[in-house]
Amino acid sequence: MLKLRNISKQLGDFILHDINIEISAGEYFVLLGRSGSGKTQLLELIAGLTEPDTGEIWIDNENVTEKKIQDRQTGLVFQDYAIFPNMTVFGNIAYSLHSRRIDKKSINKRVNLIAEELNIIHILNRYTPNLSGGELQRVALARTLITSPKILLLDEPLASIDASLKDDIKKIFRRLNKNGLTIVHVTHDYREAISLASKVGVIHNGYIIQEGTPEEVFSRPVNKFVARYAGIRNFFRVRLQNDSGVWRAYCDGNMVFNIVENSYPSNGLIIIRNDSIKIHSTEPEHKYDNCFKGTVRDTVPSEYGMEVTVDAGELFYIELAVNEFKDLNINENSNVWITFPSEAGIVLQGTG
Repeated sequence: MLKLRNISKQLGDFILHDINIEISAGEYFVLLGRSGSGKTQLLELIAGLTEPDTGEIWIDNENVTEKKIQDRQTGLVFQDYAIFPNMTVFGNIAYSLHSRRIDKKSINKRVNLIAEELNIIHILNRYTPNLSGGELQRVALARTLITSPKILLLDEPLASIDASLKDDIKKIFRRLNKNGLTIVHVTHDYREAISLASKVGVIHNGYIIQEGTPEEVFSRPVNKFVARYAGIRNFFRVRLQNDSGVWRAYCDGNMVFNIVENSYPSNGLIIIRNDSIKIHSTEPEHKYDNCFKGTVRDTVPSEYGMEVTVDAGELFYIELAVNEFKDLNINENSNVWITFPSEAGIVLQGTG
C-alpha cells in the first residue's frame, strides 16, 4: 500500500536518515516521537508537501515521489486544522469540491453525508471561529475525507482537544480504519499508539529506531528511549553472568536478578516493567524467581492507580490498581516484599 524506500531529507541542521517503512492497506500506523524528531516532516513527505533528497515513496505499487499533493490520493489533517475562518463549516468542507467543478447538487449531497457521519450536520451554517477544538477537528477531518483519500494522514490530531472529547475522536478514527481506510497518525503520546495502532514506529533524531505491533514495541523495547515511552522506570546497569547454567544480572548495588537463559553481553542495561513487579505485605510462601525485602519510600497517585517506590537495595517503581493498594494496607516506611519472574527482566540491545 505505502512504501518509503531509503528516504532521506535535510531540513536546516536536521536530517531524516534512510527511512524505510512499509504499511499495508487497512493498517493503522502510529509514528511516535518527541517534538523535533522528524515525524511531521515525514508526514509532509508522504503527503507531497515536500520532496525527499533521496529515496522513493510508493502508493499502491506506483512511484509517487515526484507527484503533486493533489495527485497522490492522500488526505492530510494538519495539527492546527488550517480551517478557513471566513467560511462556514459547509464552505470549508465543500472547498475542494468547488475547485474540481463538481455540480452544486452533488456537493450538497456529499457534504451532508460526511457531516452526518461525523455528527456536525447541525453546525454546517456556522462560522468556524466560534467552534470548539473537537468541532474544528471534525470539520478538518470532513474536509479531508470528502476527497476520498486512500491514505489518511493525521498530524498530532488529539493534541489540541480537551481530554473529555478525545475518546469521541478516537472512536471516529477507529471506525474509519475498521471500514478499510489506511491511517498514518503521528503523535508524541504513546497512549494514543496503545489505543489505536495496529503497527507502531518510533522515530528519534531522524531515525526509525523500532517498529512493530504495540505489544512488540512496548513489551520488548530495544533501548532506553523506547522503554521510557512505554512508561518503564526500572532501569539497572548490570553485569551479566552464567552461573552453572543459570543466568544472573548483578547490579552495582549488589542486588542479583535471575533472568531467562539467552546469549548476553558481559555488561548491559536491564529493564523491568513497572506492572511486572508484585508487592506483598508479608513474606510470600510461594517460591518466586526473584524475591526481595524492601521498604516503601513513596506512594503517589498515577494515571493507572498508585505508583509505589520501594527501596530493596535498588529503587523499584511499581504500578498498582487503587484496590490492590488499599488491600495491601501499606504506607511510607512499611516493610514489604517485591517479586517478579525471570522473564520480566529485559536486556536492552542498546542504551540510548
